[in-house]
Amino acid sequence: MHAPTTPASQPELTVDLLLLAYRSGIFPMSDSRDDQDVFWVEPRQRAIIPLDGFHLSRSLARVVKQDRFRVTCNAAFARVIRECAAPRADHPDTWINPLIEDSYNALHRAGHAHSIECWLDGELAGGLYGVSFERVFCGESMFSRADNASKVALAWLVALMRHAGYRLLDCQFITDHLASLGAVTVPRKRYLQLLADARADGFQASLPQAWAQFSAGASSAGAGAGSSAAGAAAAAGAALAAPVERATGASSPGKLIAQSLTHTS
Repeated sequence: MHAPTTPASQPELTVDLLLLAYRSGIFPMSDSRDDQDVFWVEPRQRAIIPLDGFHLSRSLARVVKQDRFRVTCNAAFARVIRECAAPRADHPDTWINPLIEDSYNALHRAGHAHSIECWLDGELAGGLYGVSFERVFCGESMFSRADNASKVALAWLVALMRHAGYRLLDCQFITDHLASLGAVTVPRKRYLQLLADARADGFQASLPQAWAQFSAGASSAGAGAGSSAAGAAAAAGAALAAPVERATGASSPGKLIAQSLTHTS
């Protein structure tokens, strides 16, 4: 299924090295949590979710619209990656060793790795994290401690990516879970072309900015914007959400997200 892997024993996974790897279509993994080594992977068949092909089922749309979870961006990156590395019944071991965990926390501090968190009753119930550069987001891992939490996080991710101007959502490997949400596989050559196309103009899409605009748009729906910096942010968010708002009357964050996934300009 995968291309031959290249050992990278005891590497120094610097921010620059990681970004170079992702921009070249490869990424690091480890055999287990306790394995100190990592290796580079370039799948022959790459899983992606086309941003216009995300499958929002009726049941998932209902959960998103209900705002069952409070959704945040980059509020608990270190906790999300730690939860993704924790053993679970269906995943007793992990490819995220301490070296990878520390390196991606550094990548986050450098502004190139982001997380989406879902909170339930004040507790972290699920989330995902990934690597961001130009118009590309490479999803790394997700976890869920409450029904639908990771699915809601992914729905938010896709909606925010669409609004931020991203073009490629890389999921690395296909799973039944991802396939049910619209993921497909493409050959390595096709993936590299999609990667090049998404990087061609050098535009730096921003997931945190899109999240801030969406949040401002939801909270300011129907309200006039002031002249302060906060008012300007609310105005930007309202402008971003305006097509959905006019068409649907949606005003809560979840409704804006759900409707944006089916709205066409």
